[in-house]
Amino acid sequence: MVDPNFRRTVVFVIDHREEGTLGVVLNRPSDVAVHDVLPNWGGHVAEPQAVFVGGPVEKKTALCLAALRTGETAASVPGVIAVRGPVALVDLDTDPEVLVPKVRGVRVFAGYAGWDSGQLAGEIERDDWVIVPALPSDILASPDGDLWSQVLRRQGIPLALLATHPGDLQRN
Repeated sequence: MVDPNFRRTVVFVIDHREEGTLGVVLNRPSDVAVHDVLPNWGGHVAEPQAVFVGGPVEKKTALCLAALRTGETAASVPGVIAVRGPVALVDLDTDPEVLVPKVRGVRVFAGYAGWDSGQLAGEIERDDWVIVPALPSDILASPDGDLWSQVLRRQGIPLALLATHPGDLQRN
């Protein structure tokens, strides 16, 4: 992907339906502390306690994902909406003190990645994207690691070979 918004990114798809697709980029931390924009949540988000750039759409919109603790379900945790497995979308109007004991971690994203009806299918057909299953830990992954390479490595051959692809071919 040559688009700088998506180059070497891991996008977690939150919702996919006929009308379109919504996701967030998991591996793009910003320099903005969550505490600066959402003071109630600042001390409760996963390290680094920064807002992550979720994508190029609606950059002033905040989305929050949580990984629920084992045994918790979105139906039993107030203020969340089930996404997939133990991953849930968090209503940021929820009191974090009530939510935090029920989650392994939360992460806040500014903006999102969005595709109109059929747009993402066309990009997938052109092989612009590699579609692989996500792990709940991906949404909380440290930006110190290379999440893009980690996700590819765990897919096995031949996809794992892409994990060694240099970011800049001139430096190869």
